[in-house]
Amino acid sequence: MRLHAIRSVALSQPHTTVIKQWGEHLVFKVAGKMFLIVGLDGELIDGLTIKCLPAEFDALTEIDGVTQAPYCAKRHWVRVGDLTALPAPELDRLIRRSYDLVIAKLPKKTQAALRRT
Repeated sequence: MRLHAIRSVALSQPHTTVIKQWGEHLVFKVAGKMFLIVGLDGELIDGLTIKCLPAEFDALTEIDGVTQAPYCAKRHWVRVGDLTALPAPELDRLIRRSYDLVIAKLPKKTQAALRRT
């Protein structure tokens, strides 16, 4: 999966913003909360980090190329270091799931404001 495809999936989620942060990382956020981190090496992807369900964590990290994300909450974030480890439709689904999980943790007032706009 190439960078423009990942950006397209992430930016298709409502109210998503993206900033360059921590050196060469694109951080996709909703309401100021990150749901996707894309590590870059120039124009090439050097892995991506997404939030997952705790129940998915073990199955995902058993896949070669997928590990617990460093510096993120234990058992809630995974790093996909090898993008060929998962089929593109599965990566799309996981990015959308990560967005949904972050939205679900926002205060109800913030969720309501996002639905109105």
